[in-house]
Amino acid sequence: MGEGIVWKEAAIALIKSVLAQTEMQEEIKWGIPVYTCNGKNVVGVAVFKSYVGVWFYNGVFLKDSHKLLSNAQESKTKALRQLRYTSLDEIDTALLLEYCNEALENEKMGIRYTPETKKTEIPAFLQDVFSQDKTLKEAFEVLTPGRQREYCEYIDSAKQLRTKQTRLEKIVPMIVEGKGLNDRYKKQK
Repeated sequence: MGEGIVWKEAAIALIKSVLAQTEMQEEIKWGIPVYTCNGKNVVGVAVFKSYVGVWFYNGVFLKDSHKLLSNAQESKTKALRQLRYTSLDEIDTALLLEYCNEALENEKMGIRYTPETKKTEIPAFLQDVFSQDKTLKEAFEVLTPGRQREYCEYIDSAKQLRTKQTRLEKIVPMIVEGKGLNDRYKKQK
């Protein structure tokens, strides 16, 4: 066993012992321990190549008075924040418990990030088709916003009119059946 693996396993054990002091329940999601409250994700623990991370799913609302939280991907991550540990000595259990308890209290108060809903822009080509086929329009409107966006992007990304028409022929039966463009690739429950 490599030296890096040993400290990371010890770090996970230490972090889990701190989290066990809270009211959160441990579950395994996405192959990592995730701590929840009333079914909502609050904290996750993950091992990375160079560090062990403690994720706060709504960390954007933490006070972070110690300025320890980081954003994993500055331009992409909206609410998630994390503490990163590169050695076992860095883990201050009292401080970690403070952050975890604040995250738990925020969750209990319902303080959580709500992503803005994307407005689906229906391309002019599809609008013309819908104006001529009310049944298709109604079937489209019943689809989830995500499925609607998939179809709109699929049609809109075609440059030539003939390609748009060919794609339309392909998707009409799927829309009528209430299926999404990429359903066959998604994991079945």
